[in-house]
Amino acid sequence: MSTPTDLRSRKRLVTRRALSLVADRLFWERGFDNVTVDEIAAAADVGRMTVFNHFPRKEDMFFDRDEEGRETVREALRQRDPGVSPIETLRRLAHQLIADGAPYVEFSARSQRFIETVEGSETLEARARAIRDELEHVVAAALSECTGQEATDAGARLAAALLLATWTVAFLEAHRTFRLRQDTEEAKAAFLTVVDKGAAGLKAAAPLSTTVR
Repeated sequence: MSTPTDLRSRKRLVTRRALSLVADRLFWERGFDNVTVDEIAAAADVGRMTVFNHFPRKEDMFFDRDEEGRETVREALRQRDPGVSPIETLRRLAHQLIADGAPYVEFSARSQRFIETVEGSETLEARARAIRDELEHVVAAALSECTGQEATDAGARLAAALLLATWTVAFLEAHRTFRLRQDTEEAKAAFLTVVDKGAAGLKAAAPLSTTVR
């Protein structure tokens, strides 16, 4: 996601990130459901309304990189080489994110705390499912646009669902690998292995070959 250049936008971004960091610290220390917005505001030395001006919901502070991740996917598909399929574009994106050390494909002790916090809160688990569904719609719309299909094209919607399922399994496998091995590089390799297998399966799927390959 592009970085805002005007002073007001930069200040807003700095405040938003600071609030998220304070919230994360409290969530990890005490659990998401045991922390209130008022406590976050007090710890960040801002008013309650300042928090809500940046984050409509408490869980948005925890998933503060959600929109950044969506925009990364949109941008990759928008700028793809016409000779490269959308599915291959997203497979390559996964490899690029790993190579760049992107925060949403981090597999480390810190990311394990993130996963454990989600697993300890029904609210966060529900929001994680909602984010996945929202991203699926983003990918389906982008696939439809890339291939000149209608936004409701069944092939694009099916491909998007399978892509998101693949990435979900890849994330879970990578985190499981790190939990067992405590090896970041091995976890990254596990993530990419699943992504590559899923992409290969999608490309070989006959019903999708005429629309999204």
